[in-house]
Amino acid sequence: MTWLILFVAGLFEVAWAIGLKYSEGFTRLWPSVGTLAAMVLSVVLLGHALKTLPVGTAYAVWTGIGAVGTAIAGIVFLGEAATPARLACIGLIGAGIVGLKFVTTH
Repeated sequence: MTWLILFVAGLFEVAWAIGLKYSEGFTRLWPSVGTLAAMVLSVVLLGHALKTLPVGTAYAVWTGIGAVGTAIAGIVFLGEAATPARLACIGLIGAGIVGLKFVTTH
């Protein structure tokens, strides 16, 4: 269950990162409200996961999910480049996330 909570925290990190783009520097009310809510939920869920998981592992996985998810969302929703090198690097981060999951005993 802790890993699922951490995964959801990572998804909220993606939401606030993309929300930053749509809030236009916190000048648009509703995108700003959504971004701030996603930030709070992401950190609260990360904090809950840290009750069980080692901080280094949880933080690395949380930021990794955020990085991979945000990069993919940028490609899919914002028309960012999907070059082979970029996709390979995203894949390496994803492999690191999976690796940390399998080597963590909690």
